[in-house]
Formats: sequence, structure tokens, C-alpha cells
Amino acid sequence: MEGILPLYKPKGMTSHDCVFKLRKILKMKKIGHTGTLDPDVTGVLPICLGRATKIAEYITDAGKAYEGEVTIGYSTSTEDFSGEIIDKKEVKQPISREKILAVLAKLTGEISQTPPMYSAVKVNGKRLYEYARQGITVERPTRNVTIYSIELLDDRDIFAGETIQFRFRVACSKGTYIRTLAVMIGEELGYPAHMSNLERIQSAAFTLQDCLTFEEIENRTGQGTISESIHPLETALSHLPKYTINDTLAKKVKNGAVLQIPDFLIKVKGPIVLETDSGLALAIYEHHQQKPGLMKPVKVLRND
Repeated sequence: MEGILPLYKPKGMTSHDCVFKLRKILKMKKIGHTGTLDPDVTGVLPICLGRATKIAEYITDAGKAYEGEVTIGYSTSTEDFSGEIIDKKEVKQPISREKILAVLAKLTGEISQTPPMYSAVKVNGKRLYEYARQGITVERPTRNVTIYSIELLDDRDIFAGETIQFRFRVACSKGTYIRTLAVMIGEELGYPAHMSNLERIQSAAFTLQDCLTFEEIENRTGQGTISESIHPLETALSHLPKYTINDTLAKKVKNGAVLQIPDFLIKVKGPIVLETDSGLALAIYEHHQQKPGLMKPVKVLRND
């Protein structure tokens, strides 16, 4: 069994918990997830099976989309609803739709984020949440991420109340913290804020419509039909540039040969999928750093 099984991750489980449970259901060891989702976050978690574990990083590196809810009026230690309240400011003046839309527009594009203390980012060999649990605050690296779009999912013209909540949909690059984005929205509006709900609705090519729950996976495994729900690894690579090669070149690729870069890929930066005429992915190549005009394999996916 190999390919991608898009799981609908339930609330309360870590990504590692999900892999552990699937190993028991599917009775196989070679399973990996494609990027950590916080326990309280639900939604799309593509699971790699068998040979597809080789390409997990390319799903992780692809764009993501989420639907979330931000609460304006108080912030928490974890930047989501599970943390302790650390700052509070009553919303005394109604906030107009235009003002919220202006803030969302301002936060679209490339922005700088500082990862929350309760996150898996490593500093000096330890994950930030390990420091946070010990009550230690450390300097965190600021990173640039890209917000491709933010859409307000609320049709109100005026937002009023001691606290204000509204939902939004965001498409973003890898490494984006939506919790931190919610805090930034609040800061731009002049209030402490946190993310009160979040669901991932897309990861790379996989959407909510592709996902199965644990119960559905158990049922289909028992019925012997689970293979029908497993997507080929090529689906997970659909966002990458392709180079279709002939059988002669395919033999060299399977043996990890260094190749000349075709003209149409000269300006491409990052991974390139080498595939057969029938669309079967054989390897992932990248430009050779020491040998201009050549490319080398970083992952050979099929050598049989």
C-alpha cells in the first residue's frame, strides 16, 4: 500500500497521535504525516504511506488554506483559546467592516512573524514549547511568510460588543502561524486578540472533500476498499514543475544520474519532478550548485 491518504484530523490529537493510530488500523509501519497541526486544530492532514513518505516534505512545503475565527478583546499565552488570558481590553467602540477589511488587506502579501512560544520551532536545540512549559521566554527568530489572500467570512457592517468575533479564510505559505496572524489582526485594530477556532481546509492539492475520518478509514479497511481512497504520490507533486523523459533517460534517472537542464527549466528554482510519458514520477531533481547547467537528483522515487 502506497500513496497519500488525506485524513480529517479531529480536535484533541497531535499529528503524531494520528500516525500512531493509523499504523494500528492499516497494520503498516511506513507511515508519516506532512507537517504538524496543533491538537486543537482540525482539518486536512495528508498522510504518506509506503514509498510516498519520501515526498512528505514537498506536501509540507506547499501552500495551505485555513478557515478560522479571531476573538478581539483579550489575548492568551498560547495565542489560541486553550491558553491563559494575559491581556484584556474591552471593545468600547464598534468596529466597522471597512476597518477590518483594511487590516486584512494590509496583512496580505509578505509579512514578518515571530513564532509563538507555544510552537514546535527549535531554538538552541530545544522546541519553543519546551521553554514555555518551564516558564522560560527566549528570543525567537522572526521569519517572512506570504499571505496570498484573506477573506472576511462575515457579512456584518458593524461589529460591536465587549469582545468581537469574526471568521476568515486565509491562503498562505508554509511556516505561517494563523494564531499569530489572529494576534496581528487584533494589534492592527488596537486590541489584544487570539485565534478562537481553526480548521485547515487545504494542504497542497488535498482539500476537505478528499479527507476521510478515522471511522471511515476503519470501515473501508475492514471492507477491503481503503486502497480506492489512497491518492497516488503524483497528486502530491502536482504543484511542482514537470520534465517528461523518454525510456533511455529514465534508466539513467533511476540510477541517480546528473543531467543537463532543458532550456525551459533553466530559470526554475527549487524541485523538479522527472516523469514518464504516462505521468509516473521517477525522481525529484534540483539545479546542481557546483555545476552550472546541470541538475542532480535529491530523491529517486522509483528504481524498479
